[in-house]
Amino acid sequence: MSDLQIMQALAELVPHGARVLDLGCGDGAMLAHLQKTRGCTGYGIEIDDANVLACVKRGVNVIQLNLDEGLSMFEDASFDVVLQIDTLQHLRNAEVMLLETVRVGRFGVVAFPNFAHWPNRLSVLKGRMPVTKRLPYQWFDTPNIRVGTHADLAMLAEKNALHVLDSFGLQDGEVVRWLPNLLAATSVHKLSRWASR
Repeated sequence: MSDLQIMQALAELVPHGARVLDLGCGDGAMLAHLQKTRGCTGYGIEIDDANVLACVKRGVNVIQLNLDEGLSMFEDASFDVVLQIDTLQHLRNAEVMLLETVRVGRFGVVAFPNFAHWPNRLSVLKGRMPVTKRLPYQWFDTPNIRVGTHADLAMLAEKNALHVLDSFGLQDGEVVRWLPNLLAATSVHKLSRWASR
C-alpha cells in the first residue's frame, strides 16, 4: 500500500474544514493533503530538523516538539481531529500519548503497522522477525521501539475507557473490516473520550 493510498483512506475520516493536529507529521505530506483536498487547517508536530524544514517548504504549520514530553501546551479539545499516523510505535509513552490524543482532539485517528498481519506471523513462525513494506527494517536497525496489533490497540482503548468510533485495517489500498487483525498490514482506529462524535 502506497503512502498516497494510506493518506487518501485516512483523509476520509477527517471532516471537511476540520482543525487538525498531526503528531509526528514527518514531512507534512498528510496535513498538506488535508489542506488541499478537505480544506483543513492546523499544525504538525515534528522533532526532526529536516522534516520540519520540509513542512515549512510545503506551507504546513509545524511545531518542533518531542512527543515524549507530551502535549501540555494544548488545552482540551483544541482540535477537531488529532492524527497519529505511524507514530505510536516510536513513542516511549504510547499509552499516555494515546490519552493525550483524545484529550486534545474531539477524536483521534491512530494508524500503525499491524504486527499480527499474516505475513508477519509467518515470518515469526519461521523464526525470523518480519521485513515487509509496512515494516521495512531489520530487527537491528528499526526505528520502532515497539510493535503492536490491531487487537492490542482495541484492548488498550478498552482499558482506558476510550470509545472506538470506527476501526478497520488497510491492505493494498482497500479497507479491511473482516478479520483486520489477520488480513491487514495497517491498523486504523478512530477514538474518542466521548461515546458519539
